[in-house]
Amino acid sequence: MPKNPTLASLAADLASGATSARKLVEQCIARIADPSGEGQRTFIHVDRDAALEAADAMDRLRKANAAPSPFAGIPVSIKDLFDIKGQVTRAGSRALEDSAPAEADAPVVARLKRAGFVVIGRTNMTEFAYSGIGINPHYGTPKSAWNRSVGHVPGGSSSGAAVSIADGMAFGALGTDTGGSCRIPAAFNGIVGYKPTQRRIPLDGGVPLSFTLDSYGPLANSVACCAALDAVLADQPVTSLTPRPVKGMRLAVPTTVALDDLDDAVAKTFERALASLSRAGALIERIEVPELLDVGVMNAKGGFAAAESYAWHRFLLASKGDIYDPRVAVRIQRGEGFPVADYIDLLNARRSFIARTETRIAPYDAMVLPTTANLPPTIASLADDKAFATENLRALRNCTLINVLDGCAISLPAHREGEAPVGLMLAAAGGSDRRIFELAAGMETVIRV
Repeated sequence: MPKNPTLASLAADLASGATSARKLVEQCIARIADPSGEGQRTFIHVDRDAALEAADAMDRLRKANAAPSPFAGIPVSIKDLFDIKGQVTRAGSRALEDSAPAEADAPVVARLKRAGFVVIGRTNMTEFAYSGIGINPHYGTPKSAWNRSVGHVPGGSSSGAAVSIADGMAFGALGTDTGGSCRIPAAFNGIVGYKPTQRRIPLDGGVPLSFTLDSYGPLANSVACCAALDAVLADQPVTSLTPRPVKGMRLAVPTTVALDDLDDAVAKTFERALASLSRAGALIERIEVPELLDVGVMNAKGGFAAAESYAWHRFLLASKGDIYDPRVAVRIQRGEGFPVADYIDLLNARRSFIARTETRIAPYDAMVLPTTANLPPTIASLADDKAFATENLRALRNCTLINVLDGCAISLPAHREGEAPVGLMLAAAGGSDRRIFELAAGMETVIRV
């Protein structure tokens, strides 16, 4: 079996008897345990026995023609941010280690289980989800799938989620996205990551970063995989995805902010992808979107994430701040001096930004832009705090635009085999989720030609 099969191909193999849920789970467990791989840094906890028991149960149900869905028995990973009944939710931190085990699954976890997906374990992440880089000083940092002998960052905050997919340790992953935390690690590992319209998927049962901007979304090996997982997470029927023809797609490339300060390889790969889409008949227009300049102003004092994370963390910081990652603690503490009046101004500014930007992009099917301005930096190069801050902002910048917009967006791998990983992001206003999936499915292979 290939390391990176799709959910559809796995479902077909399970239905035909070519494989079993137990075989799939055993294969994933073996990959996680491989001492030459990244499993020990990718997973904070592997639920080996429970996963095998669940797999056996799904095999029995399938044999009795009672499988809860075609995906029953397929292993998925869960970001350490989510509650799983009977387990401690650490959110990638040591500060929550003595917390009581969760009394119930988060709704998104429960929905995956109800569809028959097998939870293989909890994935590593940036502590409390507060960076787009993916470095974790407590549990180690899994290396990006690219050029592994050198050691590049995996992207964050859903770092382990992305590596679990790229390395075949799971076939679907549950992540979160507050400023790119599904899309950035997807881009840095050459897979697909999706940020849904926030209101479609419940946020209960997860440690918040910013309740205004948090979204829960999937990472997987294809657009169709992410669409299927997204439907399960949103408690919607999983329907077949019809790719939209590239010919006639109306795509806007925002020249404001989104194309600034790109690494040469990112710019080259992005432009090549646009040329491929254009040759296939897409109508691509480069437009100024001056509204995007507002996002930097809104985030100047830390924005929603600083203010809202401080509200959640302030008592924990007082008692256990000394064991936080200092790079995370300092970002949360920016919220301590955030005046209520400034927060109200921020809410009003966002409402205005959403209305004006939606009007600007309404004539187009989607915006298309690089997922990140940078290639994955090496882990070693970010030992310096200033270098870390610079690369973190470059990784987050484009993705954050869509969270502030309350939109939806997908990151697709745009590079060719053997090249440095570059993500192409397709984004639109909130509520456009199905359209984004159809567009992305239509261009998924075209952009890599």
